[in-house]
Amino acid sequence: MSTQEILPSTSEAPNVWFDGFEKRQFNVNGVVVCARITANWLSQLEKPVLVLLHGFPQTHVMWHRVAQALKNDYRLVLPDLRGYGDSSHAPGLPDHSNYSKRAMAQDVAGLLDQLNVDDFFLCGHDRGGRVAHRLAVDFPSRVLKLCVLDIAPTLDMYKRTDMDFARAYYHWFHLIQPSPLPEKMIGGNVLHYLHAKLGGWGSGNTSFIEPEAMAEYERSLTLQPEQAGDILPAVHTACEDYRASAGIDLVHDQESRDQGLKVKCDLLVLWGEKGVVNRMFKPLELWQAQCAGQVSGHVVPSGHFIPEELPEVTITELKTFMV
Repeated sequence: MSTQEILPSTSEAPNVWFDGFEKRQFNVNGVVVCARITANWLSQLEKPVLVLLHGFPQTHVMWHRVAQALKNDYRLVLPDLRGYGDSSHAPGLPDHSNYSKRAMAQDVAGLLDQLNVDDFFLCGHDRGGRVAHRLAVDFPSRVLKLCVLDIAPTLDMYKRTDMDFARAYYHWFHLIQPSPLPEKMIGGNVLHYLHAKLGGWGSGNTSFIEPEAMAEYERSLTLQPEQAGDILPAVHTACEDYRASAGIDLVHDQESRDQGLKVKCDLLVLWGEKGVVNRMFKPLELWQAQCAGQVSGHVVPSGHFIPEELPEVTITELKTFMV
């Protein structure tokens, strides 16, 4: 597809995708966090809570098939991470600390505080998996079980960097360049960049993403502020997410390792056979080194976007593990 052929969709995600959910905004740690939660929350207190965290360049909408299948078993919380979707898009600080995984994890913890949830099951894909990892380390008494999808620990992935990894995960090194270089480069044709990223991690196409979901990702990435400038806020904050991962997140991760802090709960790891994680890493071994609980997992027949490529597999794995 040429750059000229990609136009923003005018479709809206059908309400049936999130039938049984309500979309709310929460003021947490000085930012607005948008989340979909199970409707009639207070009448379903007997159900355990499961939090699902999305990755880049997506929003909580990526979980729509999984959420519909799990809504009778759990009270579900599907946030947009800060800097994504309809959550806040504040400019990054000089040290990028307001987009650290620690800050994002604190958002999730604060959101659950407002919902009066003490402990919960947790699953994260891509960037959401990195937030989930930090959340489990920083709040060990609250995370009952953890699942991460198609990631290895951030520190190990950066330590593995060589020419092959840099080629495969070029965006890790492009997005961390000083602002506004990557923001302006992506902003030159943001929709082409979005489609290229969604189709470029293992599967080679975006056929697994419904047009309505793609429209939501397009809308979210191209949101304009009231005082529109030449940099899209969501593009800037996505870059800040990656800048934090290449800087302050590595400091936090190394400090945790030096202090012997690990994930205490049981951990499930799934990764796609067509992806870079499968090709270049040994994710089970790397996660076992960072977890004091029981670690299980396996490769699945997909690319990077497991919940959308293999929703039934994702649903079965979560229902089996999150008990």
